Amino acid sequence: MADFAAKRFWKDTTVSEVEGGFTVLLDGRNVRTPAKALLVVPTQPLAVHIRDEWDAQEGKIDPSGMPFTRGANAAIDKVRIQHTEVADMLADYGDSDLICYRATSPRELIAQQAEAWDPIIDWVFETYGARLETRAGVMPVPQDSTALELLRARVHSLTAFELSAFHDLVALSGSLALGFAATESLHAPKALWDLSRIDEAYQIAQWGEDDEATKVSEIKRKSFEHAYDFFHMAQK
Repeated sequence: MADFAAKRFWKDTTVSEVEGGFTVLLDGRNVRTPAKALLVVPTQPLAVHIRDEWDAQEGKIDPSGMPFTRGANAAIDKVRIQHTEVADMLADYGDSDLICYRATSPRELIAQQAEAWDPIIDWVFETYGARLETRAGVMPVPQDSTALELLRARVHSLTAFELSAFHDLVALSGSLALGFAATESLHAPKALWDLSRIDEAYQIAQWGEDDEATKVSEIKRKSFEHAYDFFHMAQK
């Protein structure tokens, strides 16, 4: 089968201020998204990170090594066009938030979940006025609709670039609350990721690590940390 992977064709990679923000130039030519839109991001720091990703390409272009570029592409080509739908999808995580569903046994895990997650639930209430209630077991129980609407409004207030990153923060962690905590820099990204892995960490402590599961988790952790950085760099 022929190899059609695009190869580096440029020498100079630069950042330029344009109407609406900043863009990246390859030998003076604009970088465009997969949908052929001009890649314009809201802040210079984000543009610099995207420039560095393009500048680091050697030989064949490897999109897997360009998370900031992918995030910008998603914001421009997808989230900007479907902002309402994406925001609603993410806000729905509040009704089944990971940190609200608690183990019924053993006592050690129950205690670990409470110690890790109760402060996040309290923080969400103090910050957004939305009280999420915990549930014993995994059977879904709806949250208070007023609390969910407060959180939904906050999600809808995010810009397309913020929402692009917020998607990964929430989807990877399984928690709307932890996604919000990331946007407010409540903890460092690694600490927030660890809070989403309480159950997994307990199982590892009991039974040991599975190499394949550990590898997948590490990929997700790096993606979560990239999303954390992207979100904050996208803020003006």
